[in-house]
Amino acid sequence: MNIMIFGQLEDVTGASVISISHVADTDLLLNKLYSQYPLLKEKKFLIAVDNQIIHKKTEIGEQVKIALLPPFSGG
Repeated sequence: MNIMIFGQLEDVTGASVISISHVADTDLLLNKLYSQYPLLKEKKFLIAVDNQIIHKKTEIGEQVKIALLPPFSGG
């Protein structure tokens, strides 16, 4: 599964898109990401699944769009 990375989070991962082998839910995804990119633990970010920002453990399938979004402000 490909994960789109935006903003300052690209500096941590070194890429705008990273691949992670299939995980069943967002909690497992975070565990894998933190294992692979320990500096992510120090960053604040949101996870979007299929263009919806999620705030709790969410099941994810193989064909979903996932993005890591740094803090942003709107006007």
